[in-house]
Amino acid sequence: MTCQINIVYFSWVKERLGRDQELIVYPAGVETIDDLVGHLKGTDSIYQHVFSDLKKLRFALDQDFVGLEAPLGNSEELAIFPPVTGG
Repeated sequence: MTCQINIVYFSWVKERLGRDQELIVYPAGVETIDDLVGHLKGTDSIYQHVFSDLKKLRFALDQDFVGLEAPLGNSEELAIFPPVTGG
């Protein structure tokens, strides 16, 4: 069984990947954001580069901030972005 989720990228993540969003189909066994990122890193070296330091990224499932350990469940959207800074 496979599942899917729309991933939306922001800031330098979007620039480095060359796209602002994509629909990802992922296999059973991918249950958390960390699992999904690992799956992506295994599909293309661009993901390995962009996701090389996950401490520099933040995540939101269906517009709620979550950590890497958050279960994907039935979420429809995952946003990935660097921390916002202000001044």
